[in-house]
Amino acid sequence: MERNSTTAPAVPDVPATAAPDRPAPRWRRRLVTALAVAGPGLIAANAGNDAGGIATYASAGAQYGYRTLFFMLLVTVALVVVQEMCARLGAYTGVGLGGLIREQFSVRVTAFALLCLIIANLGLVVSEFAGIGAALELLGASRYMAVPLAAAGVWALVVLGSYRYAEKIFLVLSLAFFTYPLAAVLAHPDWRQAGAQLAWPHFVAGKDFLLLGVALIGTTITPYMQFYVAAAVADRGIGPAEYPREKTDTVAGSIFANAISMFIIIATAAAITTRAPLDSAAQAASALKPVAGRFAAQLFGLGLLGASALAAAVVPLSTSYAVAEAVGVESSVSRRFREAPLFLGLFSAQILIGAAIALIPGNLVQLLVRAQVVNGLITPILLTYVLTLANRHSVLGAAANGPLFRAVASVCVSVIALLSAVVLLQTLLGWLGMG
Repeated sequence: MERNSTTAPAVPDVPATAAPDRPAPRWRRRLVTALAVAGPGLIAANAGNDAGGIATYASAGAQYGYRTLFFMLLVTVALVVVQEMCARLGAYTGVGLGGLIREQFSVRVTAFALLCLIIANLGLVVSEFAGIGAALELLGASRYMAVPLAAAGVWALVVLGSYRYAEKIFLVLSLAFFTYPLAAVLAHPDWRQAGAQLAWPHFVAGKDFLLLGVALIGTTITPYMQFYVAAAVADRGIGPAEYPREKTDTVAGSIFANAISMFIIIATAAAITTRAPLDSAAQAASALKPVAGRFAAQLFGLGLLGASALAAAVVPLSTSYAVAEAVGVESSVSRRFREAPLFLGLFSAQILIGAAIALIPGNLVQLLVRAQVVNGLITPILLTYVLTLANRHSVLGAAANGPLFRAVASVCVSVIALLSAVVLLQTLLGWLGMG
């Protein structure tokens, strides 16, 4: 009848203490690990799949079928090279591109770089509000009411409200575009033809194809993405010791984002068999019919709305951050106008101008594509700054571009510059009546 006071309490204590230490399921651990690796590189690369990106990729599939897939393969290589240089600059210097350009170049050169960024990003802001208008038209609203309300909402969320909370909502809505890979499979495309044109160039000689090629560059290798990733890496305190993981994030994010872009081209090429430029967002939405059926337009509209609203806030913010950083003044969304007049004033001006231009009557899809062409013309100028900075040992020390990487990066930037120069020349000749 004696109670064993030393062993009796130990029996119930074993399961009570062991249960909390039970390891999490393998799938959960892998998901947590994947989310931990995801960072500025993945966010920046996927930001390129915004309104202008979706419209441009869809237009490529509708107009030229699978012929742009090989071109997108080359653009993917260039995107990986460019994004990696920017992430490395942010990690090894602790400064964003705006600050680095100010430190390493003259005032005039810095002013020219910032002017190019402002012009490029303003075109993107226009395309984002055009995307909002196209999305809400699909959902039954008039763009002449929707765009001003959306502009006021985005401005208020960033300046007066909680941008972090709104960003999460926009990202959830944007997940609708992940149905494109499934749509590409269910649309039963000609995989043999798609594979052949992915592995070997099947280009079309002509100005329209060249314009679309530059638009694809402009929407994939977007200047604001480079400014964002460098600033975000520096802002998060990612240094040389943590850079190997950030490099993985940057490279994987770039490849993943462009894989989604290629699926958009394949799905649209399979769904739209009449080879012509897109006339409306409803045509682009038809590529989702294998997945969503008669709700394809609504699904596309929600995704387009989320992607456009997110980018409508991020793009002008990237401009404001770059300019304020280069000038050396206050740059924070937590500040009031009297504390950060340049930062918030520039953000507000971009929202106002972008929304106003997006209200001009016309084909919204073609407006989106044309905005990417303008972006593509400016991209090589800003990439030249990135390449120069990454080549300098005075900036990166031993982490500067090696001979092989420098050669590859130089070829990428040179080809982009050559294509942009040809398009610009053709445009000028057309204006002069010589084209």
